[in-house]
Amino acid sequence: MKLLISTFILGLIYSILLLGSENQLEVGALVVLAFVVSLAGKKMGLMNKLATAVREHPQFPAYASIAGVLITVLVFHNSHFALMMLATVLIYSIVCLGLNIQFGYVGIVNFAGAAFFGIGSYTSAILATHTAVPHLLILFIAAAISALIGSILIYPVLRTRGHYAALVTIAFGILFRNFLEVNDTLGGPQGLKIPPLTIFGWNLSDGLDIGGFELSFYIPYLLIALILLIASFRITRNLERSWIGLSMDMVRTDEISASTFGVNIAHWKVVAFTLGNFIAGMAGALYGMMTAYVAPNNFTFADSLILVSIVILGGIGNPWGIIPAAAIVVILPEKLQFIQEYRFLLYAIVVILILLFRPDGLLPRRIREYFPSNKAGGEK
Repeated sequence: MKLLISTFILGLIYSILLLGSENQLEVGALVVLAFVVSLAGKKMGLMNKLATAVREHPQFPAYASIAGVLITVLVFHNSHFALMMLATVLIYSIVCLGLNIQFGYVGIVNFAGAAFFGIGSYTSAILATHTAVPHLLILFIAAAISALIGSILIYPVLRTRGHYAALVTIAFGILFRNFLEVNDTLGGPQGLKIPPLTIFGWNLSDGLDIGGFELSFYIPYLLIALILLIASFRITRNLERSWIGLSMDMVRTDEISASTFGVNIAHWKVVAFTLGNFIAGMAGALYGMMTAYVAPNNFTFADSLILVSIVILGGIGNPWGIIPAAAIVVILPEKLQFIQEYRFLLYAIVVILILLFRPDGLLPRRIREYFPSNKAGGEK
């Protein structure tokens, strides 16, 4: 337990220093430091000890992550840029949890993640502007519409396999952006403005002033994103541990063998694809209200590649790897401005290096234990 607490404190201090650093030399030094420490920790066997400690206290990472976010919010209570980056990390993590269900559990590679993210954003823009629907309800309506459109797209995906199925999602993502650009009703290339999220008459974009203590207007959005992330994470983990997750694992591993044992391949692909797009659409609706603006350039094929790279970098099938991977992909290009113009090249290089030297990602998914012991709790 001491090792876990020490790691949490050091990780929190490192995260705060990275978010607060403005000098690019300082950021570069922190990146190098993290790389050196990880190599030294692996060589000294600390990583194995840490993994053992996590298995003994499986609830600690969840509570530590929530506490870390809340402490970081307090430290940067009036720093708009730092809180915006942190909120973006949480929202991207939500989207990638949906992609993880599709890619990591059932084996469908979805290169249209940004499109379903955009469907949620544009739905929130239309409903918040032209209807009186409560804004919190809009988040779930946008998610449902994204899932509905995804349930239609899944049918051509079911008729193909492997890279041909991926091409279907690529085509949809490109068509979605072109549709937005030529549709004047949806703002065309200029996009649409979105009214800020309002809860019981409270405009979240007005910020807070508690006893002369000013709080950034990003904090309410960040807390909502944290709540949605916790809910999405719980759904994902419970799904993985259930018999549904076992059926999805069988589909991903070998469709022919799974079908011979009576597993309905099409059914579980439809479930995974629909649920994943529901989560992505919900995150997109929140992101649109937070930024107060949506445009076709926010939901390109390149953005879909970024989302896929987060899933690969974190570890396909492991929800825990998504959060640090999202932090790396979102924060580093913003902090290291000299690589801003080359960020897509950087993402491509990172994916290639991960596939070559660590194909299971930063935090590989543990092998499912089919005959679990009482101590293991169902997974090895």
